[in-house]
Formats: sequence, C-alpha cells, structure tokens
Amino acid sequence: MTPKPADLPLRYQTPDAWAAQALRDPLALLNDHAYLERKAAGNALELLNRWPEPNPPEYWVEKMTAIARDEVDHLATVTRMLARRGGKLTRQHRNPYANDLRSLVRNGAGPLELMDRLMVSALIEARSCERFEVLSRVADDAELVRLYSELWASENGHYRIFIDLARKVLHDDDAAVEARWDQMLDAEARLIQNQPPGPRMHSAPAANG
Repeated sequence: MTPKPADLPLRYQTPDAWAAQALRDPLALLNDHAYLERKAAGNALELLNRWPEPNPPEYWVEKMTAIARDEVDHLATVTRMLARRGGKLTRQHRNPYANDLRSLVRNGAGPLELMDRLMVSALIEARSCERFEVLSRVADDAELVRLYSELWASENGHYRIFIDLARKVLHDDDAAVEARWDQMLDAEARLIQNQPPGPRMHSAPAANG
C-alpha cells in the first residue's frame, strides 16, 4: 500500500523539511524509533491492567494484546535494520514529546485518568503514523522508503482503537470524550512544535532548516 496523507485529526501538519533534517542521521533516527516501538508495546501491556474493574472485558484484552504484538514486531524490524546498518541501541533514551503529553493526564481521577492515558496513546500513534508518511515520501533510500511505507500501512488506524476504548471507559459518553479529545488535539499541536530539533521521530524541524 502506497502511503498517502491519512485521515488524521492532527492540527499541526509536519513539513517535509522535518523529514529531510531527521534523515541526515538515519542511525540516530532508527535508534530513537526502536525505543518508541518498545515503549509502545510496554504501554499497551501496562494499559491492559488499568481497566477500572477487576475483570476486564474480552475486547479490552484482545485490543491491547494485539497492539502490543504489532509494536513488538515493529521493534524487531527496526532493530534488525539498525544492526544491519552498523548501529546499535543506546543505553539511554529520552522522549520529551511523550513526557509532555503525559503531563496532560489527570492523575487520580479514576476513569477520567484512564481516558486521558488512552488519548495520549492515540495522539502518539496518530503523530507517528503521520511521520511515517512524510518519511516514506521524502527519503531517497529505498530500504527506508519501504520500512516507513510498511509501518504506515500497519499502524494507520491504531489511534482509533484507543479512542474507541476511551468511549468504552466512559460508557459511550460521546460528548465528554469528544470535548476532551478536542482539548488534547489542541495541546498536542502546541507541544509537537515546541520540541527540540534532531533525528527523532517526534522532534520539531530546526528553524534554520
């Protein structure tokens, strides 16, 4: 499947200049990407235990474990490519974008906290999917084009799963979910533009290009 701008709700569009800058150091970009896939897998498994009642419904377990499997598969793919190209995972990794998004979570608010966590996951998935599309279009390395095209196809729509689950947590209170989602989308658009530049999946483009 050839990537095309997905029907994403994001309110900031990543410019091609970001991809051109990030691709100047493909090993650093792959290293960052691998850590993000690992974190995404761990996040899905951590959310598995956050259903507000002792026995989570079957659909909750199925969705979370399916996402975790996808992310582990992607981690293996990216890590293999990194190693094949002579790189290796660094010992430490920071993701200021994800940390900034998590600051939006209303900790201790019961179901509202879980809804916020699901929305943060949805935002990260949507932004990652958008970045895969930009990278697949801007990269001039055939192997990287194929990687990002395949990841776009695999992850396109993951964010919708998290939003659907947020509705389940709030017992299909669509008005409350949509109102909070609107706030989170505005916040994400501000946060992604304020990230430091560099070869990372969730960086901002350098002002000087």
